[in-house]
Amino acid sequence: MSTLICGSYAYDNIMIFPDSFKNHILPDQVHILNVCFLVPEMRKEFGGTGGNIAYNLNMLGGDAVPMATVGSDFQPYRDWLKKTGINDKHVVQVDDSFTAQAFITTDIDNNQIINFHPGAMNFAHQNKVADADGIKMGILAPDGRDAMINHSREFRETGIPFFFDPGQGLPMFGKEELDVFIDEASFVIVNDYEAEMLQEKTGVSIEEHAKNLDAMIVTRGGKGSDIHAGGKRFHIPVIKISEAKDPTGCGDAFRAGLLYGLSKNMDWETAGRIGSLIAGIKIEHHGTQNHTVDAASFAARFKENFGYELS
Repeated sequence: MSTLICGSYAYDNIMIFPDSFKNHILPDQVHILNVCFLVPEMRKEFGGTGGNIAYNLNMLGGDAVPMATVGSDFQPYRDWLKKTGINDKHVVQVDDSFTAQAFITTDIDNNQIINFHPGAMNFAHQNKVADADGIKMGILAPDGRDAMINHSREFRETGIPFFFDPGQGLPMFGKEELDVFIDEASFVIVNDYEAEMLQEKTGVSIEEHAKNLDAMIVTRGGKGSDIHAGGKRFHIPVIKISEAKDPTGCGDAFRAGLLYGLSKNMDWETAGRIGSLIAGIKIEHHGTQNHTVDAASFAARFKENFGYELS
């Protein structure tokens, strides 16, 4: 089953602050905030929501078809796509633009401060969902504002069930737009912070949203995730990990696991646990696309954590 992944491709500039942000921000002085965090460690990685989801889905054995716009500096990333066997037909270059760039600073408590330059991502609305053949499922991840609006409508018009994954793009949209997204989507996935924002913006609880969707998924970091589907709530636990090295991209990995499980007609609990496992493997590695898995070790670790065979 081919899965269309509408979302950003970006270069992630990842910096580690070896302290806690809270130790350097005065709560009563945020109206004149002026801080500098010394970051002795910095890496440049391949990233972007669409890129990360496609990488993980492809690695699990799914058929990922990414759709995005990128800049004239994208060639090193395109070489990586070809090396990892990811279909780049719908990853379109826009000249005279940079590929989107994220500047991510993470402290020792895994809190993050992110600056993001959209660059070529602002042209993503020029891509059309109908241009991709053989698509059975999709995900609408953070992308250009117009692209997200257009692609949501196009998914609905083509009859392709899809996940609405607003992510850090959620503040771009008001109640009316979010109501349309949720009406057009089959599934909605947000983290716990985004869930609170979604409820506030729409005036509708997560539980009420779930009644009008095939599934409503809320990820909760180290507390696991909750899947509301079919009138039930399935809690998905996190896995045992060796060391939490970098949380960046864990949510994207989880989404890829869900997409893979559903593409194989697995139940929600199993699909969620696949997501939990691949997210846990990702957090054990720095960067968003530096982890690898093979079927045998993945199946063994699945049984170790969840107590049954992955078939």
